[in-house]
Amino acid sequence: MIQRTVAIAASAVLALIFGFVLVPAAPAKAGLVAQVDLSAQRMRVFVDGKKKYTWRVSTGKPGYKTKLGTFTPYNMVPFFYSKKWKMKLPHTVWVNGSTAIHGTYLTSHLGHVASHGCIRLSPAHAAKFYALVKQNGLWFTTIHVVK
Repeated sequence: MIQRTVAIAASAVLALIFGFVLVPAAPAKAGLVAQVDLSAQRMRVFVDGKKKYTWRVSTGKPGYKTKLGTFTPYNMVPFFYSKKWKMKLPHTVWVNGSTAIHGTYLTSHLGHVASHGCIRLSPAHAAKFYALVKQNGLWFTTIHVVK
C-alpha cells in the first residue's frame, strides 16, 4: 500500500512540473478486489491477492438486473437514504451510475435475487467492506460483477 501511495505521489509531482494529467489506464490489480458472482449470489473479497471473505449478497431481481463488468468505485457515503425506494442504505459504495454495494436490513433475502440492481450485504459485512474500501482507497478497489 505504501509503495503504491509513493508511486502516485511521485506521478502527481511530475504531472505538476511538466503540466500533464495522468489517468489510470486500468483498474487496480492489487489492493482490494471484490468479485460478485450473480449465479451464486456471493461476493468474494480479496486483499492484495489473498481471499479474505465470502459473503452472501442480493443482486438485481428480474426487471432490475445488476450490470456485469469491472468497475472502480467512484464515491462512498456512510449512510444514504433512497427516496426513490424509501430505504436506508448503510455503508454505501457507489460502483457504477446508480448501482452501489450497500447494507440492507432485509437480511432474509441475502443469497437470493431481491434488489433493484444494487449489491446488498448484511449491515455488518457492508460496514467491513466500507472500511476496507476506505483503507485501500477508491482507486485501489476493483469490483468484478460476473454471471
